[in-house]
Amino acid sequence: MSQQTVAIIQARMGSTRLPGKVMLPLAGDHVITHDVQRVEAAESIDEVVVATSNRTADDIVARYASRSGASVFRGSESNVLERIYDAARTANADVIVRITGDCPLIDPETIDAVIHPVTAGNAEYAANFFKRTFPRGLDVEAFTFESFKRVYEEATEPHHREHVTPYYREGQEAFRTKSITSRDVFNEPEFRNRGDLRLTLDEADDYEVLRTIYENVPFDEILPIRRAIRYVDDNDLMELNRDIEQKTH
Repeated sequence: MSQQTVAIIQARMGSTRLPGKVMLPLAGDHVITHDVQRVEAAESIDEVVVATSNRTADDIVARYASRSGASVFRGSESNVLERIYDAARTANADVIVRITGDCPLIDPETIDAVIHPVTAGNAEYAANFFKRTFPRGLDVEAFTFESFKRVYEEATEPHHREHVTPYYREGQEAFRTKSITSRDVFNEPEFRNRGDLRLTLDEADDYEVLRTIYENVPFDEILPIRRAIRYVDDNDLMELNRDIEQKTH
């Protein structure tokens, strides 16, 4: 029997550093639309769900996520672990792929690489940031619903409920885990070990980087990550957001 692999994009309007970031425009669409379209392009994904809060302020996130082709789940704003768990349960997920809504350059090929060891039965939890070899903004996690049910029942610390998956990484001996590196995705040396690049969206300077990429790199349906990285390198775009302090997962 085939497994149901569900990508859950975690998104809301109430970001502390850049409120409303998931609704910012990029090349004629919103960040949340790019998120959904890029995740849908991953071959291993059966369904995309945007999990937002039940606050009125997030009505617009739900509306545009639905317009973009995603299913929508709404739940607790503060207990994000519960929100993601309930979204996965509602979608009958066997494998969950967690992605945050501040990644409008998330890479479909990388998503598939992270999912594979979980769907193949070789890991209960896989991620591509145990060791930073991908640019920030390409972070992907995949885990079985069965193991996530244990996390939901056992994780009690506040940061476990807010950040969803630290319990896996803090208790790796209790789970079968797999680390995906850039060598698993990119054959070209120029795209490997690119932890120096920041392609996520936390602050205004990040948006300036992403806006510049989307306005200047030609693309059809989704902007290829290799083309984006080459443009960043050729134009030294990282000077714009190099000094931003990254929040932890």
